[in-house]
Amino acid sequence: MSQSATLSAPASVTVNGPAALQSAVPLAGRILLAPLFLLSGLSKIAAPAVTIGMIAGSGLPFATLGFALAVLVEVGGGTALLAGYRTRLVAAVMALFTLATALAFHANFADQNQFIHFFKNLAIAGGLLQLVAYGAGRLSLDARRR
Repeated sequence: MSQSATLSAPASVTVNGPAALQSAVPLAGRILLAPLFLLSGLSKIAAPAVTIGMIAGSGLPFATLGFALAVLVEVGGGTALLAGYRTRLVAAVMALFTLATALAFHANFADQNQFIHFFKNLAIAGGLLQLVAYGAGRLSLDARRR
């Protein structure tokens, strides 16, 4: 095909992609991100002393408060993210939380496992920032509120 040739998109495709993908992809992203936080938060609730001990052992102050905030962000945020409720704000808070946990708990780069977890957290924060930028999509409580 020559460089001067142009292709026209089918009528069902918008500049940003098919309408079905525009609805399904943000929902799929939320469905794939939320369980990570929900399961982590529920495991903290199941063993609060272990979590509080781990927070205290890392040298962070106010371990009990940190535990409560972690559960709130992970369970509350995970639930809101799944439903697509106040998604941009929730995803921003969760991205900051994820970056903070990477720095506080996974910054020992001499340990290959911690190195991998650090960059995993960065990738998760990146996905959350995509939700901050583009929102929850059509299949969300945010879309119903408009």
